Amino acid sequence: MAGLIDSHVYVGIKGHVLALDGATGTERWRTKLKGYDFVHVVSDGTRLFAAVRGELFCLDGATGAVLWHNRLAGMGHGLASVLPGSAPAASNAGPIAEQRRRQQAAAQAGAS
Repeated sequence: MAGLIDSHVYVGIKGHVLALDGATGTERWRTKLKGYDFVHVVSDGTRLFAAVRGELFCLDGATGAVLWHNRLAGMGHGLASVLPGSAPAASNAGPIAEQRRRQQAAAQAGAS
C-alpha cells in the first residue's frame, strides 16, 4: 500500500472514486465501487474511505485498489458519514500523515 499522493485530488462521484492530478486535472486512476449514487470520500492521511449505497470501501490512494470492503449489513442504503481514526502505525504512513504529525508536534510544543 503506497498511501495518498499529496499532489492528487480525490473525487467521489456516481459510484466511482477518481484521482486527479492537482496541477493539471489529468485523471490518474478511476475505481468503480457500486451503483450510481453519491460517494462520500474521506481520508485518515494514508488511506481513502468511500461510503456509497450503505457500504464502506477502503482504497489505496496511490492506485485506487480496494483494500477492503464492508457491506454494513442491516444498515440500509442511506448516506453514511465517516470519521476515520488515526492512520495505522505501520511504517510508510505517507507524506500527508507525516505532515499531520509534524503539525501536531509543533502545536504541542507551542502550547508548552
